[in-house]
Amino acid sequence: MSKKTDRQNAILQLIAAHEISNQEELRKLLAARGWTVTQATLSRDLHELGVVRAPTEDGTRYLLPEMVADDSKPSLDMLLPELFSRIDGVGELIVLHTLPGGAQPIAEAIDSQGWPEIMGTLGGENTVLIVCRSADARSSLTDRLVRLSNGS
Repeated sequence: MSKKTDRQNAILQLIAAHEISNQEELRKLLAARGWTVTQATLSRDLHELGVVRAPTEDGTRYLLPEMVADDSKPSLDMLLPELFSRIDGVGELIVLHTLPGGAQPIAEAIDSQGWPEIMGTLGGENTVLIVCRSADARSSLTDRLVRLSNGS
């Protein structure tokens, strides 16, 4: 096995065995096993493994793909109040900022809405880029997302 494969297997084992709420906790657990990784490498590994950071009864935690059934994935109205930071936009583009690790699940939840005013999303670590069909669509969608983030 390659070093990367071994490291990613260690990540999967740690997430399965521990309730990990952020990358720093995971990085420390990896270090205890002899793996020194940068935040960028850890983010890439989590993305490649399909690991999601989602709200649970005990707070936000990293979950393995098999721990999140398609029909039980957190909804946008559940994710936004917990992970939303701020939102801005220009023209047809919205930039939605989240807490670290929140962008991927929020982008996926937005995509699952099937809203016609959205052409697509791109989720990073803590930023979601939303491409709208028009500036008017951006304006109304921004208002909707802010309302959802306030629990309305």
